Amino acid sequence: MIHRLPRPPLALCHHPLGHEPGLATAQAARLIANERAALALAAHVIVTSEETKRTLIAEFALAAGKVTVAPPGLDRAGPARGGTGAPLILSVGSLTPRKGHLALVAALAALAARRPDLRWRSVFAGPDDRAPATAAAVRTAIASAGLSGRITVSGAVGAAALDRLYDEAAIFALASRYEGYGMAFAEAMMRALPVVACDAPAVRALASKEVAILAPIGDDAALSTALEALLDAPERAGRMGAAGRARALAIPGWDTTWRRVASVLEAVR
Repeated sequence: MIHRLPRPPLALCHHPLGHEPGLATAQAARLIANERAALALAAHVIVTSEETKRTLIAEFALAAGKVTVAPPGLDRAGPARGGTGAPLILSVGSLTPRKGHLALVAALAALAARRPDLRWRSVFAGPDDRAPATAAAVRTAIASAGLSGRITVSGAVGAAALDRLYDEAAIFALASRYEGYGMAFAEAMMRALPVVACDAPAVRALASKEVAILAPIGDDAALSTALEALLDAPERAGRMGAAGRARALAIPGWDTTWRRVASVLEAVR
């Protein structure tokens, strides 16, 4: 059907589907093969990060001149004011294997066992219907760790509710094993929140060591230590948050994203 189109299509790739963690080997290989074939037919490909561009060139045999990076824009928002009571560790992302919520639960469970003196609470905000087995496993892990009173799985929330959560938060934590860009990290930085994350390439490009503590992927103990370090040192958390906000304010808005996309549309029409 693609061959009968009047002209080659323009493609948008956030990240290769076959790189999604948690896929069976055969399924991942099938997705990669299909996407490689589809992208080869495209007149041009727009991606959201330099990391995805490098991946498409190295693994999908695309020429560099055929790929344009158009990073997502970032809406402006004020710094988080913080809430009352225990510091809020906010995590925003769909409950899917790639986002690493099970690793974050393990890190928080280890922190609770190691430092019962530390006060904290956590909210996992994001769709919980995209990978039901993972969502169920996350809830089971929270209950098994005895953390049901400290970790809330809110499911998807609206814009106003999410804005309130960002405003109440003290730390942003998301243990994604892979990202095409990392929009939630940029939003957290805009709110002047220090970040705890895994050292995935796209996340590293967005959140430097002045902004985030990045743990090796799969190292739940390092995640736990990072959270403990920020809870123990609010002044350090504040410095990291301020550095993150300064970096976020330098990220262009959506008008810049659109201009890059429009330039490609004009070039290939």
